[in-house]
Amino acid sequence: MTHTTPQPFIRRQDLPSEVVPVLIDVVTPGSWTRYASSLTQAQQVFAGERKFTGEGGQRLRLPEADGRVKRVLMGLGDDATVAEMRLGSLSAALPTGYYSFGQMPAQVSPRLAAIGWGLGTYRFDRYLSEKSDPAVLVLDDAATETEIMSSVAATALCRDLINTPASDMGPVALEQAARELAKQYDANVSAVVGEDLLEQNYPMIHAVGRAAHEAPRLVEIEWGDPSHPRLAVIGKGITFDTGGVNMKSASGARIMKKDMGGAAHALALSHMIMANKLPIRLHCLLAIAENAVSSNAYRPGDILDSRIGLTVEIDNTDAEGRLVLGDALTKATEDSPAFMIDFATLTGAARVALGPHLPPMFCNRSAPIEAVSSHGMAQLDPVWNLPLWQPYNSMLNSPIASLKNSGGGFAGSVTAALFLERFVKNTPWMHFDTYGWNPTARPAHPKGGDMYGVRAVYAWLKSGGLNTRFTE
Repeated sequence: MTHTTPQPFIRRQDLPSEVVPVLIDVVTPGSWTRYASSLTQAQQVFAGERKFTGEGGQRLRLPEADGRVKRVLMGLGDDATVAEMRLGSLSAALPTGYYSFGQMPAQVSPRLAAIGWGLGTYRFDRYLSEKSDPAVLVLDDAATETEIMSSVAATALCRDLINTPASDMGPVALEQAARELAKQYDANVSAVVGEDLLEQNYPMIHAVGRAAHEAPRLVEIEWGDPSHPRLAVIGKGITFDTGGVNMKSASGARIMKKDMGGAAHALALSHMIMANKLPIRLHCLLAIAENAVSSNAYRPGDILDSRIGLTVEIDNTDAEGRLVLGDALTKATEDSPAFMIDFATLTGAARVALGPHLPPMFCNRSAPIEAVSSHGMAQLDPVWNLPLWQPYNSMLNSPIASLKNSGGGFAGSVTAALFLERFVKNTPWMHFDTYGWNPTARPAHPKGGDMYGVRAVYAWLKSGGLNTRFTE
């Protein structure tokens, strides 16, 4: 069972009549002078003594003449890449209570500010004896309430799944999380488990997970009107990655509970699509296994069959995520989706190239690249396009199989994406190599499991992205 995170929002109509929320006024350096002129002389002196000018991250509890605090000031600064997400640092610091947005500059989005607020209230306290309720924001705009709440709830789901240790988030528990989500939205769910993977032709998923004490599986969720454009969302669900026979170091294995982060991202996107009733025929596929070491573990030098018919020489058992995804991607193509998106905590090379907060995006069509990138910047959920550089396919050549599963030390995120491309046929497809982890706390992003790129993709889908002509 997944951990339930307290809701950081309340609708205005649900607010108890006797409650008067504390106002949150959002200020930038450019708006501070005009805003300050609306304050009393005493409040101006109070703010001046504390050198409040609207710079990024500044917070000020502003007293009234009677000494009570009825207003809090939040400085956003001028950094557009953070902007409204700074409300997350405020909600993380404020005591439990009710709050409401007051004044804010025209360029500030109340919807994004509310999402930033909600993301900042997140706590993973499942294993803590002391728990606390978050500061609660009153939502006034009925048109955006569902989207705000579902964005924050989907992120909390993603973070909870990643943060839960493998002892409580193995293949069985991850399947159960998918079933709980499907039940919430009356979606259909099915699973192919253990030896049935061989009978139903998912040999790579089986090979990766056969050494673990919980059987590997492919879990599928189907939702939506069949007349709507079909979207396949695929997630890598390696619930713990020892590296297999090519075992990781102690430091490398330390946070490998997060290696199912791709599946968590896929479930989060599915959550947002279903909660907001987008006109999409959703097909979510989770390739779930634990990459363990036992007497029957797959080995370097082994050659695996695949659902698509290619043979794969195992160069490194720690390059397992692309194997389980290969079979899942192939299955997704068989239902002729309009578009496919996969999320995977796939390569350290992606983190070397772009760091932990900026996931690389690969796409075999040019049309969606700029659109998804633009939506990512607008939603403060940036992604960065990297090329499917075809000459690097030679790095995957094997003399005894169709290809090998590792391209060596150069361009690791590119060769991993090229490996996956072999399994999508000619279906329009986008791949995100996400870290799924925030190594240090920042506004709206506590340390630990985190979600990247999902809100960007959702915004693109909401704008009608699946109606794009995917011809090139």
